[in-house]
Amino acid sequence: MSEQSPHDGGCIFCRIIAGEIPCQKIIENQNILCFLDIGPVVVGHSLVIPKRHIRNIFDMPSEVAAAVAYELPALARAICAAVEAPACHILLNSGIEAMQSVHHAHYHIIPRKSDDSFFVPWRPGKLETQEAHNLISKIQKNYENMDEGLSA
Repeated sequence: MSEQSPHDGGCIFCRIIAGEIPCQKIIENQNILCFLDIGPVVVGHSLVIPKRHIRNIFDMPSEVAAAVAYELPALARAICAAVEAPACHILLNSGIEAMQSVHHAHYHIIPRKSDDSFFVPWRPGKLETQEAHNLISKIQKNYENMDEGLSA
């Protein structure tokens, strides 16, 4: 895991946190900032970012993930109630291939209604039993070698 700086002057989200760039702030505390997305896919689309510069989930220490996760349920409920949405997506894109465009970890809260215009293309595949067993074995081995995990 790479060590991350608390602030990166070239990062737009760090500049928002520092107050150099304005945002439509919903809440802020010592760990996170939540604000409306400037390019919303639906009304209420919001971002939740750690106040420490962390590029993505791969670089995120467990304590930072826990601090963000602690706030997500209440924020999702508040945002969905405000726009009268019965459901939402919580998305975290990590890496260019996963459509991460700003390289500061950020969670999208996207309220959902049955008649909204947002569409997520999802084409399910098929998981074969042997493939599943092989994959589980590899994941478990990798997990055992991680610095941080569920017991950290």
